[in-house]
Amino acid sequence: MAEQENRKLSLICSKGSLDMAYPPLILANAARMTGIDVDLFFTFWGLDIITRKKIKHLNVATVGNPNMHPWFHIPTWAGSIPGMSALATAMMRKEIDKLDFPPVDEFLEMVHDAGARIFACKMSMDMMKLTEDDMVPYADGIIGAMEFMDYSKNAQVLFI
Repeated sequence: MAEQENRKLSLICSKGSLDMAYPPLILANAARMTGIDVDLFFTFWGLDIITRKKIKHLNVATVGNPNMHPWFHIPTWAGSIPGMSALATAMMRKEIDKLDFPPVDEFLEMVHDAGARIFACKMSMDMMKLTEDDMVPYADGIIGAMEFMDYSKNAQVLFI
């Protein structure tokens, strides 16, 4: 009998705002806790989540975010007022603290320590003039999209 391959989840992380950092980390953590292999591929603005200088300073985007009104009771037009992004970010951090979730940097390292692999997109790195030294120390490497496709063979792929 052929040995069965473990389930795999590949997450493509393309957005670098605070509200978009948690969904892939929560999914990766849940997958690892259930024994599913996980690869995270950070591309375009998603690189902010694994960039040393930015990981602790992620913000919530208020302009063009239609969900600001029901969640923060802020009309969509008010998102363009100076300071609204900082206010929304502070409010979200407060809610995250209430749920006892770790900050993004700790959560990412925790997911990595649980066995998830973390990759930066080579093309996005080149475009943004970032180097390996700019990445968090536990990133597993800088790879191209084709290599990530190879890693994602037979995986469930989610674009976040």
